[in-house]
Amino acid sequence: MTADTQRTLWDISPAIHAAAPVFPGDTPYSQQWCATIGPGCPVNVSAITLSPHVGAHADAPLHYDPQGAAIGAVDLAPFLGRCRVIHAIDCGPLIEWRHIAHAITPDLPARVLVRTYQQAPATWDGALAAYAPETVQRLADLGVQLIGIDTASIDPASSKTLDSHQVIRQRNLRVLENLVLDAVPAGDYELIALPLKLTEADASPVRAVLRAL
Repeated sequence: MTADTQRTLWDISPAIHAAAPVFPGDTPYSQQWCATIGPGCPVNVSAITLSPHVGAHADAPLHYDPQGAAIGAVDLAPFLGRCRVIHAIDCGPLIEWRHIAHAITPDLPARVLVRTYQQAPATWDGALAAYAPETVQRLADLGVQLIGIDTASIDPASSKTLDSHQVIRQRNLRVLENLVLDAVPAGDYELIALPLKLTEADASPVRAVLRAL
């Protein structure tokens, strides 16, 4: 990667490995070798097991709606295009409108990513920040099609009603979770975060990147 590319491209995906944090009870990443280079074998081939919610990922409607579409059936357009990164660092348990109002302008892009961590944790954070459902509603009213966050969920980890997920279900929004925005200044970028075409899955890992406009 050239110095110029390093200045204009931000990788906002956490590393995925056996110690990568997962929601309690979810399936962590594991890998085993099915074949290794040696006499009679010209390649390395591995098998991996993981929840599709490990690392940076896109939830499918199927995740929060029993009749919802699997991730392989969703439109890719919301995952690609101009976005705004908004800083709401240490905002508390919920991202309320007052935490992001400073960055809401008439030219708000259709994609909004909110940074809540000063530095993303390397272990599971049960006190993660989430979106207040009213904030999601107001963003949808402004034409936002995708919301993202640097925590593991847009709802509190203890929530059983998943109110913000229900808002994105009702308003047909898409969501990215577990992003790493530590090094990203607030502002507008091009987002590229395409999910895999998994025809029956409730989510998909993404390699999320931001590119300078």
